Amino acid sequence: MDLTHHFLVSMPQLQDGCFKDSVVYIIDHNKNGAFGVIVNQEMGMNLGEVFSQLSISTDSDSVTNSPILKGGPVDEGHGLVLHKPGQTFEITQNFEGGVSVSSSKDILEAIARLDTTEQYLIVLGHAGWAAGQLEMEVAENAWLTVEASANILFDTPIAQRRQAVADTLGINLNSLVGHSGHA
Repeated sequence: MDLTHHFLVSMPQLQDGCFKDSVVYIIDHNKNGAFGVIVNQEMGMNLGEVFSQLSISTDSDSVTNSPILKGGPVDEGHGLVLHKPGQTFEITQNFEGGVSVSSSKDILEAIARLDTTEQYLIVLGHAGWAAGQLEMEVAENAWLTVEASANILFDTPIAQRRQAVADTLGINLNSLVGHSGHA
């Protein structure tokens, strides 16, 4: 099972912690484990606050007001920028499915200058799974999985992403229960 470039939708039994009602975008999944970010939970801070901490200035209100997402419980102080491929920065890695991840200050400076794509997500923290852990959680029905869509990732409002992913599966989120049945 390779869930690279897939969305995970948390099932109702994941009620505790940051994964409650979450949509996780899996950036990379291989034999060593999985790496992803939650893409539907705002932190309650905006990019202007990050710029202030890093002494970056911008004249763009839309950039200043861009929300910061809570990417996951691992390394919550480390920022990542998900963006469409094309531009590369000091630290940029391209992943399958048309998503790149940059984590150097120069991408934030380019965003501030409006010198980069307008399609980006900025997250603090990430989610990680050890080898076999995500596969076990999927087998235990903790997550629904579906191939990711860049449109949902970059063009769908944050509050609507969970429903948008469920719609691609043809699922009514209100009908999900926290246990599985067996015939």
